[in-house]
Amino acid sequence: MSVNGPPAPPPRDERARRSGRSAAIVAAGILISRVSGVVREVAIAAKLGTTAVADSFGAALRIPKLLQNLLGEGSLSASFIPVYARLVEDGDDEGAGRTAGAVASLLTLLTGLLVAVGIFAARPLTRAVAPGFGGEKLDVTVTLLRIMVAGIGFLVLSAWCLGVLNSHRRFFLSYVAPVVWNAAIVIALVVAAVSDWTDVEAAEAAAWGVLIGGVLQFLVQLPSVIRVAPHLRLGLGLGDASVRTVARRFAPAVAGRGVVTVSSYLDVLLASLLATGAVAALDRSQVLYLLPISAFALSVAAAELPELSRGGGSHDELIERLDVGLQRIALFVLFSAAAFIVTGPVIVEALYERGSFGPDDTDLVWLVLAAYSLGLPAAGMSRLLQNARYAAGDVAGPARIAAGRMVVSAALGVVLMFQLDRVGIVSGDLEKLGDLPASSPLDEALRDEGGLKRLGAVGLALGAAAAAWVELVLLQRLVRRDVPRSPRPGPTVARLLPAAAVGAAVGWAAMSVLRSVPALVAAPIVLGVSAVVYLLIARRAGNHAARQLTAIVRGRR
Repeated sequence: MSVNGPPAPPPRDERARRSGRSAAIVAAGILISRVSGVVREVAIAAKLGTTAVADSFGAALRIPKLLQNLLGEGSLSASFIPVYARLVEDGDDEGAGRTAGAVASLLTLLTGLLVAVGIFAARPLTRAVAPGFGGEKLDVTVTLLRIMVAGIGFLVLSAWCLGVLNSHRRFFLSYVAPVVWNAAIVIALVVAAVSDWTDVEAAEAAAWGVLIGGVLQFLVQLPSVIRVAPHLRLGLGLGDASVRTVARRFAPAVAGRGVVTVSSYLDVLLASLLATGAVAALDRSQVLYLLPISAFALSVAAAELPELSRGGGSHDELIERLDVGLQRIALFVLFSAAAFIVTGPVIVEALYERGSFGPDDTDLVWLVLAAYSLGLPAAGMSRLLQNARYAAGDVAGPARIAAGRMVVSAALGVVLMFQLDRVGIVSGDLEKLGDLPASSPLDEALRDEGGLKRLGAVGLALGAAAAAWVELVLLQRLVRRDVPRSPRPGPTVARLLPAAAVGAAVGWAAMSVLRSVPALVAAPIVLGVSAVVYLLIARRAGNHAARQLTAIVRGRR
């Protein structure tokens, strides 16, 4: 024993603990913001259900969100954070300030231009994104889009704040900031409900919440950005080498995000051709599907990106980081997938079934969620592999793979959605309904059918799930090309499958026993029991993250 105290922990354990702390901070912020997002969706579902106005709100919000996805966190993670984090690590405060200021200035100019286009070209944009909308549904969507689009522009600038703060290892605020955006929308909907406004009036109030919330989300982060980056200087700075590097990487990064944007656009386009409620069902299910990706996968990937970008680590350290990160992501997202697939009905009912959202809506959203969840482990682990490539300066590779994923998703989605749209939910039972009337795809009266819930949206979700696995396989090959000994995601998932199967079975049994108990009470019990069983079996299977988590629960370090 050393006279100076206990020996230092092994390097791997120390790195794992440090990255775990960062990931936990990110996860806490994301989880809080995502929970607030679920509350937002509960409020929307309670007021609008899966009606035509709900479709309009979902499509209108999806259009400006394309701008956020195109220029926001994803593009900046690929182009800005690696360069800025390296300048911070090298102690070049002046260079870091110039680079951050130039990126902020360029983003402001670009988003301002695109917001103006969104306002003045709202009608043709809506026709392009949702060609199945017509009449009043189209008019409502255009009105909502014109209100929302400026707020999304501020969310792009919020993503710049996130890049600066993350590079200085300030994770929590930037990831919890979306709470104010969600809160603004919820408050608007509560006012609409209390005032007994119509569905259209409530949707317009929520759209103003989108705008006001976007401004607040940016402003709440700005003081912290100024504090950690006192040398921040606005200006184009195109003569600076670091700014040119960011600009050079930004174009392929935007192209890569453009693929995601087009994919999201295709979802709305295709869903708009289906029966009324398809767009709303996709929106409600995606909120739950994205929760574990954001809280667990993105938290690990976001915490690792600045560290990987700082350089100085060996291939062995990179392999260790990827191994620990993949195990951590797989532990949480695989359980989430199993829970959504098997116990999804009680989860969806607990969150959404109230007001205009009825039992058939619950079944529809659960089936869409279950289809999405088949690809959840792949989608989660892909985030870490993407960031490993971004840290290495490779932006084009992940972009090409994302393009391939989009093609697979769209092709399968088109085939499956029309087949499944022949099946619907009628009073809790699945029935063959036949094809939609083909006389006019824009005729809402023909496509509403008295509120029957067709399953076309499930086909789109199945296409997305299959495409997620294609993307993971291709990303793994790309990473292993430069780091041949890097861990494979497949075996990581396979080791946890028995735990997921047993945990899901226990959850199903608990759900069956608690069938007569209100869903708000039953859902936490079902999830808690299945989670404990899953975690214990995962620990015995040797999952590093499961061992760490059980050690924390037992009060150990």
